[in-house]
Amino acid sequence: MPPGNSSVESGPGGVLPASMLVVALSARALAAAARRAGFAPVAIDLFGDLDTCALAVPAFRVEGDGAAFRRDALLRILDRPELRGLPLVYGAGFEHDPDLLAAMARGRPVIGNTPSTVSRLKDPFAFSEALARHGIPHPAVARRVADPAGWLSKSIGASGGAHVRPASAPAASSGRYLQARVGGRPLSALFVADGERARLLGFSAQWHAPTARAPFRYGGAFGPVRVPETLGAALAAAICAVTREFGLVGLNAADFLVDGPSFHLVEVNPRPGATLDVLDGGTLPLLGLHVIACRDGRIPDLPDATDARPQRAAAILYARRSLLAPDRLPAWTADWPAPGATIPAGAPVCTVMAKGRDARRLVRERLDRLRVQLGGPRGARPRPRGHSLAAQEFAQ
Repeated sequence: MPPGNSSVESGPGGVLPASMLVVALSARALAAAARRAGFAPVAIDLFGDLDTCALAVPAFRVEGDGAAFRRDALLRILDRPELRGLPLVYGAGFEHDPDLLAAMARGRPVIGNTPSTVSRLKDPFAFSEALARHGIPHPAVARRVADPAGWLSKSIGASGGAHVRPASAPAASSGRYLQARVGGRPLSALFVADGERARLLGFSAQWHAPTARAPFRYGGAFGPVRVPETLGAALAAAICAVTREFGLVGLNAADFLVDGPSFHLVEVNPRPGATLDVLDGGTLPLLGLHVIACRDGRIPDLPDATDARPQRAAAILYARRSLLAPDRLPAWTADWPAPGATIPAGAPVCTVMAKGRDARRLVRERLDRLRVQLGGPRGARPRPRGHSLAAQEFAQ
């Protein structure tokens, strides 16, 4: 669709562009969120899954290594005449390379945080210093320690948890840093910001799908999750302070480790992310809020985040051995690979969804069922102690 030739009404947000580019390592969730918000998305990602191609017309698959795009291939797609000038929303895959974000912005509006904001926020040492100035509890970070026991090694700007592992040396290698291990259960807060103010949209709980080499690999999430009022107010205050400090706009997610009334802010992801699958579906679609907050510099009036949305869960099914993608997957899955495609051991097969009062239990049952159908063993999902989370543990 040629840029600038159509628009849609968006209620409180006024007139918004009908067409937009959504770009992420896996763009299906963004494309689905764009559809829910009334946009006609064009998608660019690494996988070209069947449902992404159905949601976005056109959808482009770009070469990469699974954790990053090949820069020249991505920019070549973005330079296609029919895509020039289209507004762009980015997801995961760019925090490690703000220069690529800047290159993507040439000749088009980017709806989201600026490359300089991303660069500063994802610098673990600048982020830690900012949190310390505001008195926000957070894990210590270092380039070198006397004893690596009790420390994690992380890649700067990475996402998904597969890059996190126990530190095995006193000094971090190139592109990595050390972060102190702290206790607590993972809790993510989705919020929308206008550069000065932030509004919580909901909490979600996460769990890991560990392997020997990647004990903190992302497994899935469910939400919305209620938290005690005092804890929720403290987390919201931390988010507001970070928003003002870094000038955050649009949808962002803050990842905490929570232990009773205490918490540590671990990181902030400055873009829409995995929680779109579990928290979208409120009064105003989330991607519409993102566009309004970034474009107009304001947050529309919203109902309380503790509304009666049904609980949803989304979990990643990883291949335990190399396999061929099946001809069909159940309707309660997403991110469908092309039938017959080779899926290497350890790679995602699809996303499994569930909805209802006990969405987390149901999504686990569906993971088991699908794993058996694909020829793998049932059950046996070890999790590091202290990292599992049941919904009722945060219920008031």
